[in-house]
Amino acid sequence: MLEAWNFSHSTFVFRGFPALQEHRRLLALPFTASYLSVLLGNSLLLYVICSVESLHSPMYLLICMLCVIDILVVTAIIPNMLLGLLFDWDETSLAGCLTQMFFTHFLSSLESTLLLVMALDRYVAICHPLRYTEIVDSSLFMKLLLFTLLRSGSIMGTLVGLADSLRFCSSNLIQHCYCDHMALVSLACDSTEKNTAAGLAVIICFVGVDIPLIFFSYMKILSAVLRATAPDEDRWKAFHTCGTHLIIMMCFYLVGSVTFLSHNLNIPIPTDVNTFMGLMYILFPATVNPIIYGVRTKEIRNGFFRIFKLRVQTAMTVKVAPAGKRQM
Repeated sequence: MLEAWNFSHSTFVFRGFPALQEHRRLLALPFTASYLSVLLGNSLLLYVICSVESLHSPMYLLICMLCVIDILVVTAIIPNMLLGLLFDWDETSLAGCLTQMFFTHFLSSLESTLLLVMALDRYVAICHPLRYTEIVDSSLFMKLLLFTLLRSGSIMGTLVGLADSLRFCSSNLIQHCYCDHMALVSLACDSTEKNTAAGLAVIICFVGVDIPLIFFSYMKILSAVLRATAPDEDRWKAFHTCGTHLIIMMCFYLVGSVTFLSHNLNIPIPTDVNTFMGLMYILFPATVNPIIYGVRTKEIRNGFFRIFKLRVQTAMTVKVAPAGKRQM
């Protein structure tokens, strides 16, 4: 009896799409395409911003940080998931599971804080343009970076620490394709009240604080732009831009909150649907952010075309020069 009481699983198996097990290899195709598009889109945006000197400003630095976070958080999940779908390598140790859990939730929380900082940056730039350089400087960036790392690191470290203290003596099948917090905690034999409370605290800390501030910033931005612009086209452009940003952010927060709280609040969501939502709240923003903040931004588009034209001119010069020598 004592051995049974002290027993706890040290390895776990992911079962993210139980109803689609026969077609799991086909599932790898869209997720591989999504992963490649995330890598390509965010890497290209990083390259353009780093290469064009005129883009070395606070706003574009924040976009660079968003690109890095998107690449890292998707990389923390998708490669392991693809190995499971293609080669049935879906087993993980408890330590590996907790490590993936920490980095997945840590990076997602960093993205939440970064979206808030970007909204506040645009608010200061548009509503207080004369004081922008005075308010937004390197000192502020360092303070924000320290605050972001401390907030996300301490909260997610506590979350993972509470999960590590549990015993898992019944099933070792994680009904997800990566180590989601409550998907693992739901397998525990011990009381999970502290874990449930910690999960709710995460939602309150990030969704309850960040969303209202982001929404307030964009409403102020939209109000300032609408007062300053007379032509209908400019007003529609401002409304469309702010609306698009808010829709993408709300998708990130809403879907992430539902998946995070589904176990806490006993929301009856099918495993396949919950797994898909858990992937989409990470994959979707990482895929569309390069379009929203890159392709749709005039300065970045111009920077890309400038680099492209320079590359073409350089290639043409290299090809034409030898031919010219032979003619001489």
